Amino acid sequence: MRIFKTTAAIVLTALLAAGCSSSSNAENGKSTPERKWVRVHENKFLGPDGNEMVFRGLCYSDPVKLQREGQWNERYFDEARNWGANVVRFAVHPSNLRQMGWDRTLQLLDQGVQWAKDRGMYVIMDWHSIGNLVTEKYTSPMYNTTKAETFRFWRTIAQRYSDEPQVALYELFNEPTVTAEGTGGTTWSEWRQLQEQIIDTIRAYNPNAVCLCAGFNWAYELTDVKTDPVRRENIAYVSHPYPMKREQPWPEQWENDYGFVADSYPVICTEIGYCLEGEPGAHIPVISTDEYGRQITAYFESKGISFTVWCFDTSWGPMLIKDWNFTPTTQGKFFKAYLQSKAQK
Repeated sequence: MRIFKTTAAIVLTALLAAGCSSSSNAENGKSTPERKWVRVHENKFLGPDGNEMVFRGLCYSDPVKLQREGQWNERYFDEARNWGANVVRFAVHPSNLRQMGWDRTLQLLDQGVQWAKDRGMYVIMDWHSIGNLVTEKYTSPMYNTTKAETFRFWRTIAQRYSDEPQVALYELFNEPTVTAEGTGGTTWSEWRQLQEQIIDTIRAYNPNAVCLCAGFNWAYELTDVKTDPVRRENIAYVSHPYPMKREQPWPEQWENDYGFVADSYPVICTEIGYCLEGEPGAHIPVISTDEYGRQITAYFESKGISFTVWCFDTSWGPMLIKDWNFTPTTQGKFFKAYLQSKAQK
């Protein structure tokens, strides 16, 4: 509770200062600093020009993993842009951050942000844990973290990129779940309030940050938002609607589980994707066919939902590429063609 009160006071001071600055700039006929940033208006993302924008892009695997494999380089970013991505998602795993060290990991992120910026792609910064942050219990040691470490991460990121609009979206926690074995029970109200505290921490250093909030069931369901939304401005919601989350027909169930939120707030599905049965990387809940790709992209278009596809990597399934020559997998062929068709318009 002390964190919340202290953060709220800092945020209030920052917002008052920003308000005075914005008023002065407007009177002088100058563009205000926040105009450079992606922002939320009603149920849409707006770009720096004030026009609606839809994010369509790729999930990168962990920058530390890619660095170890010799693949965190400009060639990797060139290929993402070649595929038609206008956004890339950096999945920062707590365990890899600790193993590489904070300073070296942050240097990798700095490199990636600049490479994305040079190619006209936005960045989603993702704290990539799976489990229950409230109880600090997780599905695997690689996702282990604490509330203290999580707040430190977001405080560091918000401060480091407070003047960098290319880091447009801050994904607070990858996949919350309270039903996985050993993760412990938590109510939506408890999780909502913790997300609000993280947002307040971020906004103390970067009041322009668009924060992405997830629901339970491995970030699939957003049903609680209908009656108890996150009580902060300039936010969007996340879903991870992998094909086996629901049996076909999908669209009506997608609408009931998360899609209805897009009528009131921006929604970005920061993980989608599929593998054929028997294909490398196939596992529950990602096994499907191109029919999933066709239906989910059509559904997103009908709702104005943004997305990033998991995963632009050769070993983390469902994979988009078979090798480091960027040979597409089954889903890779589908999404590469789709992203390129949208980028050309």
